[in-house]
Amino acid sequence: MLVAEKKISVAEFRQMDFDGEDAYYELINGEVVKKSAPTPLHQECSFLLTLQMGNFVVSNNIGKIFPAPVDVYLHEFSHQLPDLVFVSTKNLGIIDDKNGIIGVPDIVVEIISPSSVYKDRVQKNGEYEAAGVPEYWLVDCKNQTVEIYENVDGKFHLHSFAAESGKVTSKVLENFELEITSIFPPEQ
Repeated sequence: MLVAEKKISVAEFRQMDFDGEDAYYELINGEVVKKSAPTPLHQECSFLLTLQMGNFVVSNNIGKIFPAPVDVYLHEFSHQLPDLVFVSTKNLGIIDDKNGIIGVPDIVVEIISPSSVYKDRVQKNGEYEAAGVPEYWLVDCKNQTVEIYENVDGKFHLHSFAAESGKVTSKVLENFELEITSIFPPEQ
């Protein structure tokens, strides 16, 4: 006998109490998913990327950057906590100062951890793609890679990629180039 599972809505999710201070929770396609606290390597990489992208966005006055954690509600069954989010000036209306980002950001960045590979590459990829996120970045600090996917006709296509060294470019952040060695801390 098959048992249908009920998807949890954002409204129901927001009323839930979660135990423990060492984890965050996301709602991926109506399913509650635990997200562990990031590692120091993850956080250092995130900070360096936020500096690079943030300086570009601020100096060009083209929108706002939000590092994690920030609540992103893509649709009725989706609550995400991306590592970094860019919202362009034309889309600033999706920012709700009390509740988070309610709608589709222009760029979503996820930094892959060993425990998040499937979630970031498959589950979240599918959520962001279906919601129409224009650009999705996957950053792997351990393997020193950056992948940038462009949403074309509802499907993500690899736009830019670099491993260990080299530059990646963004379609959304016109004229933004990132030398990837600038976001990967040297090995200790």
